[in-house]
Amino acid sequence: MNNELLWLAMLLVNFLLIILAYKLFGKWGLIMWIPVSVIAANIQVIQTVKLFGLAATLGNIVYATSFLITDILSENYGKQEARKAVWTGFYSLIAVTLIMNLALLFKPLEGDEFSTVTYNAISTIFRLMPRIAFASLLAYILSQQHDIWAFHFWKKRFNKDNQLWIRNNLSTMISQLIDSIVFVSVAFYGVFETGVLFEIFITTYFLKWIVAVADTPFVYWGRLIFKRDRFVFRQEL
Repeated sequence: MNNELLWLAMLLVNFLLIILAYKLFGKWGLIMWIPVSVIAANIQVIQTVKLFGLAATLGNIVYATSFLITDILSENYGKQEARKAVWTGFYSLIAVTLIMNLALLFKPLEGDEFSTVTYNAISTIFRLMPRIAFASLLAYILSQQHDIWAFHFWKKRFNKDNQLWIRNNLSTMISQLIDSIVFVSVAFYGVFETGVLFEIFITTYFLKWIVAVADTPFVYWGRLIFKRDRFVFRQEL
C-alpha cells in the first residue's frame, strides 16, 4: 500500500476513534482526545514522508482533528466547553514535554545496550528545540482560540442544522491557515530559504485543508449523537 492510501486510512481511523470516544464517554471523550491529538502530533512530526508528490510530516492528520473536536464541542455544548478542551491540550503538551525532558536528565545504565538505544530514541522525540516547541504552542493556542470564536461568529449567520458544514469549514480552514503561518514562520524563518519555507507552508496547509473538508460528515455525526442522547435522556425523565 502506498503512502497516500495509508494516509487516507489513517485519516479515517482518527475520525472513527473520535466518534467512538464520543459514543463511549460523551463530552469528556471529546475533551480527552485533545491531549491525545497534540501529544501524538508532536511525536509524529519528526517523521517526514512523501505524500501527493510533496514532502510532509505525519503529524498533520492527528493535529488537525483537534479542530474537529472543538467544532463539535462548540456546536453541541458551547464555546466554554470548547475552550476548556483547548486549554487541556495546551497544559498536557507542556506537562509531557517537561516531564519527559526531566526524565532525560537521568543517565542510562552503563553496559545496558537496550537502555542506551531507548534513551537515544526518547531523546530524539522529546528533546525538542525551544524554538520549535514555542512555535507549536503559540500556533496551537492562537489557531484554536480563533476556531472557537469563528465558529460562533459564523453560527450567528448560518445557524440552521443544514448549514453546519458552512460554519465548520469556514472556521476550521481559516484557523488552520493561521496555525500553518504561525508555526512555519516562528519555527523555520531564517532556517530555510524563502522558497523552501513557502513549500513547507503549502504542504502543511494543503494536508490540513484535506482533513478539514473530510471531517465535515463527522461533525454532522457528532451532532446526531448529541441529539440522540438528549432525546433518550428526556424519554427517561
